[in-house]
Amino acid sequence: MNEKKPNGAALLPIVVFLLLYLGTGIWYEYIKPVEGQMGFYIMSVVVAFGIALIVAMLQNRALSFDEKIHVCARGIGDDNITTMLFIFLMAGAFSGIARQAGGAVSTANMLLAILPGNFAVPGLFLIACLISMAMGTSVGTITVLAPIAVEAAAGGGFSLPLCVATVVGGSMFGDNLSFISDTTIAATKTQGVEMRDKFRVNFWVALPAAVITFIILIVVALTGRGAAVSSSAFNVLQAVPYFIVLVLAIIGINVFIVLGAGIVLFLIAGIVTGTLDYTTAFTAMGSGTAGMFETMIVTILVASTAALIRENGGFEAILGFIRRHFHGKRGGMLGVAMLTALMDIATANNTVAIVIAAPIARNISEEYDIDPRQTASLLDTCSCIFQGIIPYGAQLLIAAGLSGVSSVTLIPYLFYPFLLAIFVLLSIARTK
Repeated sequence: MNEKKPNGAALLPIVVFLLLYLGTGIWYEYIKPVEGQMGFYIMSVVVAFGIALIVAMLQNRALSFDEKIHVCARGIGDDNITTMLFIFLMAGAFSGIARQAGGAVSTANMLLAILPGNFAVPGLFLIACLISMAMGTSVGTITVLAPIAVEAAAGGGFSLPLCVATVVGGSMFGDNLSFISDTTIAATKTQGVEMRDKFRVNFWVALPAAVITFIILIVVALTGRGAAVSSSAFNVLQAVPYFIVLVLAIIGINVFIVLGAGIVLFLIAGIVTGTLDYTTAFTAMGSGTAGMFETMIVTILVASTAALIRENGGFEAILGFIRRHFHGKRGGMLGVAMLTALMDIATANNTVAIVIAAPIARNISEEYDIDPRQTASLLDTCSCIFQGIIPYGAQLLIAAGLSGVSSVTLIPYLFYPFLLAIFVLLSIARTK
C-alpha cells in the first residue's frame, strides 16, 4: 500500500462545505433572518456537500474522471457504509410506525403518571433519557416533552428555561446511548465495532454525568412548590414495545433483529389498540424511511468526498498536524474529540459531524493504538455534547420554539451536556 503524501490543499472541499453551510447559516440566522425558517436549515446540507464533492473531483489532475469515480465507488462500497445505510432504512421504518402507534406519547404519559409532583423536574430528565434511548432521536423526544416541560414550569413555579433545558439534556443522554440512534449507527459502523461494545464504554462516561445532573435537579426540585402536571391518557400496550426493544439491544441482539422485532411489536400494539390499520401502518413506515433519505444521501456524498480527500493526501495532512500537536494515546483521543466537536459546531448536525470526522478518526485510532470502541464512543459523545449546547442546532431551536423562549437562555441550564464534557476529558486523562 502506497503511503499518501500530506497535501493540505486536498482539504479544500471541507473548507468549501463549511463556508457554504456555516456561512449561510450565520447569515440567515443572525444577520438577515428569514421569518418562519431556521437559518442553519436554509442551505441544504446535501447541496453544500454536493458542491464540495464537485470541488474534490476537480482536484488532482493526475487521476482521470473515471479513476475518480472509481475512488468514490470504493468509498461508498465500504462494508460499514453499506451496513449503515441499511440500518438507517430500518431505523426510519421503526421510528415511523412507533410514532404512528402512539408509543412515545403513551410512554411519556405513563411515566409522568407515577411521578410525585415535587419531583417533576428530575422526573422529566429521567423520562427524556428513557424515551430518547427507546426512540433513538433527541429531536423527537424534545417535540413530545417540551410542552409538558412548559406545563411543569407553570405548575411548580420553576424556571421555564430550566425545565425545557432539562428535557434537552435528557434527550441528548438517550440519543448518545440509544442503539437505534443515527449517531450510534454512524459512530459504530464507521469504526467497525459492535453497538453493545460502544455502549459499554460510553455508559461509564455518560452515567456519572447523568447521576450528578439528576442530583442537581432534585435539589432544584426541593426549592419549588411542586409541579401540577395534568394526567393524560396512556396505553401500556403502546409503551411496552419500546422497553422490549431497549432490553433486546442492551443484551446484544443483532440490530437488524432488534429493529425488525420492534416494527412487528408496534404493528401488533397499534392494531390491537386501534391506532394503526393496514394502510396507516405501511404509510407510517414509508414516511419514516423517507425521513432518513437526506441522512443517507449525505452519507453517500461524504463517503465519496472523503475517499477523494484521502486519495489526494488530505487525511495525511490532518494526521501530520495531530502528530505535531498531540502526543501519545491521550493526545490522539483528544484529537478525535476536538475534530468531532469542531465538525458539529460547523455543521450543526451531530450525525453529519460523525460521518465527516469518522474516516479521519479511524486513521488516528490506528496511528495512536486507540481502542476502536473508545473512538466510536468519542465520536458519538462529543458530537452529542456540542449538538446539545449550540443555540443554532435543531435541538435547542425546536425546544425554544415549542416553549416560547430564546435558545440562548437555555444554555446556562444544560447541566448534562456540560458535565458530560467534563467526564469525557476525565476519561481521556485516565487512559493509559
